[in-house]
Amino acid sequence: MSLSSVLACSGKIGGMTSLPNLDQLNPEQLRALAAQLMQRVETLDQQVETMGKTVETMGKRIHHGQTVIEKLSHETAAVVYDFSPSRAGEHARNFLQDWKGKLVCDDFGGYKASFEIGVTEIGCMAHARRKFFELHATNKSQLAEQALRYIQLLYEIESEVRDLEPDFRHRIRQEKAVPVMGALHAWMIAQRLLVHDGSAISKALDYSLKRWTALSRYLDDGAVPIDNNWCDNQIRPWALGRKNWLFTGSLRSGKRAAAIMSLIQSARLNGHDPYAYLKDVLTRLPTQRAPNLAGLRK
Repeated sequence: MSLSSVLACSGKIGGMTSLPNLDQLNPEQLRALAAQLMQRVETLDQQVETMGKTVETMGKRIHHGQTVIEKLSHETAAVVYDFSPSRAGEHARNFLQDWKGKLVCDDFGGYKASFEIGVTEIGCMAHARRKFFELHATNKSQLAEQALRYIQLLYEIESEVRDLEPDFRHRIRQEKAVPVMGALHAWMIAQRLLVHDGSAISKALDYSLKRWTALSRYLDDGAVPIDNNWCDNQIRPWALGRKNWLFTGSLRSGKRAAAIMSLIQSARLNGHDPYAYLKDVLTRLPTQRAPNLAGLRK
């Protein structure tokens, strides 16, 4: 995977000839620089843990069993991507290590072991909604349409509280969203008794009912989002680019690409031009000693 491919996907492709050749850079230096972002995220997570803040993590398939796992925090304006050769749960556990925060995710089995050792599962409402949306789009299911109406009410409440502080967001969720969730849960249970096992609507209902506790946890913490759409948006450029990249070539190349992706997306989140930032950082990187890498972020 070339740096021009990554930058092209990020929307910045001009002036490539003046940018250092990524293939000639030391991957260990690149990963060390990306590790500075990870350390920044983890330091913040430790600082705000008692305040009820959350760091969101997610895993997404990038191509034929290659996994990019992303750990991010809104407050640090940083995104860290990690590359692994498969979707095996051990890679998620290795990435999370001894972290015990709140994980906003879908029903990916690779996270289950982390839940058993102290990570709190937060269900993603967008993934639950998608089951009904796809069913309604395909079959015009009236039951799916009713489920979508309930979920739309929840998102309308989220739109109302989006810019509020966590305490106020929590208070309004308790007042307005809890009754809607209660009504949706009761409706789902009633409908599940009426539909046949194995039907499309039963599978959509089962997805939410089996994960109801996790889906409801956002109601009790104003700092927790209703879904992980923000995370999805951070990985979307690479999900689009994989159709052009096809293969990263090797584990070494994948690790190197993940480091570059981390730098590009974090630069963008902080309002920097990714190309100008990378040109500056990668030009200085080969001559930097490890203790001085933190200075390259400035």
